[in-house]
Amino acid sequence: MIYIDSAILDLTEWFCRRFQLLTGRTNVWLAVQFTNLSIIVYFVWAGVYFWSSGVLARIALGLFCTALLYGLTQTIFKEPIEAYENDAYRRVAKGFRNPRRVRDARLRIAFLTLCLVLFYPMLLAYVHLRVRMAPLTYFLIVLTTVVLYLLACDPLPPCAGKVREWLRGSAPSQLAASESSIGDTSQYVSDHGDVIEGAGIRRAAHRGVESGRRPTRARSSSHS
Repeated sequence: MIYIDSAILDLTEWFCRRFQLLTGRTNVWLAVQFTNLSIIVYFVWAGVYFWSSGVLARIALGLFCTALLYGLTQTIFKEPIEAYENDAYRRVAKGFRNPRRVRDARLRIAFLTLCLVLFYPMLLAYVHLRVRMAPLTYFLIVLTTVVLYLLACDPLPPCAGKVREWLRGSAPSQLAASESSIGDTSQYVSDHGDVIEGAGIRRAAHRGVESGRRPTRARSSSHS
């Protein structure tokens, strides 16, 4: 399992670095997002268990969820993601590897083993026994395993990301295109304004001549 853990960790780090080159977001950002997702799944799991348990179990679960939420606000949610990313950048700049690669190896292997061993029993429990808690429980284990592997990776130096650069480059080009279209329209109006104005004067003169001819015809008819 040590070799499997090392291979999965190297693959995860490769994926995180590719993701950072595209978006500018590090493995720390991904780990925080998966942690938030696991928290949401946990509270959904707690809600499902809450409605299917007794009164004492509901009270105990409510107190535990309240304490857990308070603990999250004092630990994970207390500092922004940028603070964790800056710590990782400073460690990489000094040439140090992530200490979690060795420190959390047993924990990663334990959760990876749970993911492999519990897949089939959880599937049987959900399909045949109709245990609604089985998929959520297994999903929580998988999310925890993913977070452990993400936290053990080392990011690249800070970069903007190809997607951000492309978006920043496309915005000025669209602005320049709109300005050029406005300039072409104003140039067209300035070039053809005199022609349009002259055509309007000729139409007005023609109408005046027509209005001047009509009374003459009326007088001639009256004399006859």
